[in-house]
Amino acid sequence: MSVAVLPFVAFAISQVGTPGPANMALMTTGAAHGLRAALPFVAGVALGKQLVIWPVGFGLMELADRAPWAFETLKWISAAYIVWLAWRVAHMRLEHRGAAKAPGFLAGLIVHPLNPKAWAMITGGFTAFTDPGTPALQATATIAAILLATQVVLHPLWTWGGSLVAHHLRGTTGERYLMWTLATLTVVSVLFVLFGGGT
Repeated sequence: MSVAVLPFVAFAISQVGTPGPANMALMTTGAAHGLRAALPFVAGVALGKQLVIWPVGFGLMELADRAPWAFETLKWISAAYIVWLAWRVAHMRLEHRGAAKAPGFLAGLIVHPLNPKAWAMITGGFTAFTDPGTPALQATATIAAILLATQVVLHPLWTWGGSLVAHHLRGTTGERYLMWTLATLTVVSVLFVLFGGGT
């Protein structure tokens, strides 16, 4: 009775490292404010996933079976939030970085609880990589630690990537296209997760 650690590590890297609503938010924040200013937001995003992992590990799956409408409701709330976020991103301009404060820790903290990809990934982690009968504390702590370690490495890379792209485009005609592209990718990524069967 245990968690398949090495396979789950590979799964975690593949999921945390690929495009999704959270990574698009990180990249966009890095583009608009730079890595250093975005670090509180990055920390919030990383720790926010723990707000999903622990309830799932300690019984939210049973609640989901009894009240599937709750997850359906969450799906549409998540979609609405991310579309709103994408709209703001599309109209953001990089040259105004100093005029607006970078989103902080609390803003990052809510990204994963409102991210359907995070819910799908965590649910899949518990169902596919944990043996039946594994103690809830052992399974949850293992999955939580692996995902946090993966995020600590990969989330800053996405944010830094956004800042590098912005460095070359800030103040140019390509700036508007960058922000609209990031906004579009944000929406497409969540629509794929919601309606395309992706995790």
